[in-house]
Amino acid sequence: MIRILVVEDDINIAKMIQTTIEIGGYSSVSCQDGIKALELINSNAFDLILLDVMLPGMDGFQIISRKTNDTPVIFITAKQDVMDKVTGLKLGAEDYIVKPFEAMELLARIEVVLRRYNKEGHLLTYGDIVVDTSVHSCQQNGVNVNLTPKEFELLVFFIRHVDVAITRMQLLSTIWGYEFEGESRTVDIHIQQLRKKLNLKTKLVTLPKLGYRLNKETDA
Repeated sequence: MIRILVVEDDINIAKMIQTTIEIGGYSSVSCQDGIKALELINSNAFDLILLDVMLPGMDGFQIISRKTNDTPVIFITAKQDVMDKVTGLKLGAEDYIVKPFEAMELLARIEVVLRRYNKEGHLLTYGDIVVDTSVHSCQQNGVNVNLTPKEFELLVFFIRHVDVAITRMQLLSTIWGYEFEGESRTVDIHIQQLRKKLNLKTKLVTLPKLGYRLNKETDA
């Protein structure tokens, strides 16, 4: 499993980021201190580092300039300062995201960086379904299936979390973003369409008062 280090001194923000990461199917480790973060980075194997710029002990710029491996870095900051972005990118950061941000934006940036480093495969399979995230395509038994963007994102999310109970709120926050103000019925409608298009009625099951689960293919 992809392992991500979250370096953020605001505990609440760090928890939110970790929750988003876990919903995306990744594991995470959190650290609030710059000096400790550098020790973790240089003594452990991480696939990606989400690094706040302003930290106690040592700032993010110092950390990235002193780390001894090529683990990719995405800077996280509350600043809109262009020079800060330029400095971070010149020091070797792969990307830069400004707080506050939506869950889907963070997950999208993470996926792009991991793909760039060939740490995340772009082909996903479930039974006779093959999804290619690099070209946003879906095939079933070799035949192209036309999915809307949200249906595609839902399918990818479920395939990455087979046999895991997923709540409607998790789907709303991950697929539609934290700022989405619609009703959970929106999720139900998209799920119905996904079941119909891919014949998943017996596999993508409803969990009463909770949400949904995509059963293991062998369970179907």
